[in-house]
Amino acid sequence: MDAAIEAGAEDVVTNEDGSIEVISPPNDLAAVKDALEKAGFKPEFGEVTMKPQNETAFEGEDALKMQKLLDALEALDDVQEVSPRP
Repeated sequence: MDAAIEAGAEDVVTNEDGSIEVISPPNDLAAVKDALEKAGFKPEFGEVTMKPQNETAFEGEDALKMQKLLDALEALDDVQEVSPRP
């Protein structure tokens, strides 16, 4: 993954399922993606996303309330995408 780091990526993370996550500043996304493709990697997807710095697991009543909120957000016409992390 030296190609990603040399192209401007901040970090490369190997996930439990064997997939690789490359973290880079939004402005460097195109350069990092091109460098990985030239190195022989085929991205499953490459897009700018926002990741939380802290994650919270909800249980019981709190989980139900959170699901109700997510459902309400998804129902709004102006909302393009709601993506909770499992």
